[in-house]
Amino acid sequence: MANLSTKVAKYAEANGVSNVDFTTDVRLVDHSDGTGVHIEHWGLDIPQPTDEQLASYETAANTEEANNVVRSTRRTAYGDIGEQLDEIYKDIDSWKARIKSIKDANPKG
Repeated sequence: MANLSTKVAKYAEANGVSNVDFTTDVRLVDHSDGTGVHIEHWGLDIPQPTDEQLASYETAANTEEANNVVRSTRRTAYGDIGEQLDEIYKDIDSWKARIKSIKDANPKG
């Protein structure tokens, strides 16, 4: 199940808001009372979504979260950009092959 923050971000994006600040625009809370995480404050210039609207973004949010894991894994595997530039200078074909193998091993959804 996708995080509420990811579903809120997807909802906002679909409604023309490209960036949500979860410290000022929208605040999510979990009072540990068994009801789970919910929206405590909504300060965006679009209507606050209903639970049904947020649920409709479950698949897109799951894909986004999975792709974020892939991006993080790739970033680590790619290594330092300075070292990559040195690798490109020395042997671009070897660098291309290494990057392709990283991408192939960590496909996006």
